[in-house]
Amino acid sequence: MAGFSRNVFVMAILFSSLLSFTEARDHLVGGKTDSWKIPTSESDSLNRWAEKSRFLVGDSLVWKYDGAKDSVLEVSKRDYVTCNTSSPIAMHNDGNTKIVLEHSGAYYFISGVKGNCEQGQKLVVVTLSKRRYADAPVPSPVEFDGPAIAPTSNAVSSKASLVVAFGVLVSFWL
Repeated sequence: MAGFSRNVFVMAILFSSLLSFTEARDHLVGGKTDSWKIPTSESDSLNRWAEKSRFLVGDSLVWKYDGAKDSVLEVSKRDYVTCNTSSPIAMHNDGNTKIVLEHSGAYYFISGVKGNCEQGQKLVVVTLSKRRYADAPVPSPVEFDGPAIAPTSNAVSSKASLVVAFGVLVSFWL
């Protein structure tokens, strides 16, 4: 009976691990507080940070900044490229901005402070669909021009691999 209890415990751990792959995450923009600022170098750019991250539908971006001195504007691609602050999709200036990524594709953000966008204070985030992201390469936000790209590989996703491994373990222990 002790072996059965251990098996149930192991299966519960594996199942909860599988579920954690589908949970939405909060991403602190830049990976740290107060990163919403003019970058000191190209390597300090928020787009470099975004290129190294994977964003899924349902995840959130979180900005921590001084709301009395700056703002976050969600803008169109055209306004992102031209640093146009006059017609944002949304404007946030609370200093603790959280934006849920509700669809796949590109999101464009710029600073609302005149001149900051032109000096590099801007961000492009490419969001992937949850259902087929595991084997997809992370698209470069700088070069992105269209909806999120679904993976073309015939490889089995990590999530599917976990389900198969879980099934094998269950059949082995039972």
